Amino acid sequence: MRSIKDSKIAKLIGGKGAYITLAAVVLAAGGAGAAAYGKAVKNAEKSFDYSFSQSGLSSLSDSAAQADNKQSGVAKDSSSSSRAEDPDEKTQPNVMPVNGDILEPFSGGELVKSETLNVWKTHDGVDISAEAGTPVKAMNKGEVTQVEKDTLWGYTVIIDHGSGVMGYYYNLSSAVSVKEGDKVQSGQVIGAVGETAEIEAASGPHLHFGLKKNGEWIDPVSFIDPYANK
Repeated sequence: MRSIKDSKIAKLIGGKGAYITLAAVVLAAGGAGAAAYGKAVKNAEKSFDYSFSQSGLSSLSDSAAQADNKQSGVAKDSSSSSRAEDPDEKTQPNVMPVNGDILEPFSGGELVKSETLNVWKTHDGVDISAEAGTPVKAMNKGEVTQVEKDTLWGYTVIIDHGSGVMGYYYNLSSAVSVKEGDKVQSGQVIGAVGETAEIEAASGPHLHFGLKKNGEWIDPVSFIDPYANK
């Protein structure tokens, strides 16, 4: 009889935990009968609940997921901050290709008289006075898209400065120092002032510098220095 009771106690201990164990010990010590023993087991079952609600499990799962996301976010931020900064991500300063007096300003679509052609026409750029041979610099970083000797404008360099901005460097000497496909930086020398533009021969040595923004001519001086005309 004792071996059967011991077996039942072991089984209940394995399935119901510490409360059943305590009840069994108390009853055994008091010499209670089988009926009292069974009643104690049922009461212990009611008083001890091993189940977890679905919402409780969900809350635990959500908390774990939030902790993982927070940790991965910290790791991602740390990785981003440690990445070396690319210098080309910074905007380089705009510079005037040459320093000198403005012989002829940008006309903004209005007609002005050309001394060379003796006709009224728009002046889609600025003529900057400079001695022949004066180094001409790139206004900003970009890619050289064209190098040629134009019939009217002489030796010419065209640079794509990005963001829809194209730079036109006219009336250069033959000493052009870049070629198509070259990447240039702000202030990099691309050539020298010449007297090769037949269309502006009466103006003497100078740089004719033009800018287009999204296909439209704009004032180069105002673009380089927004406060120049204030």
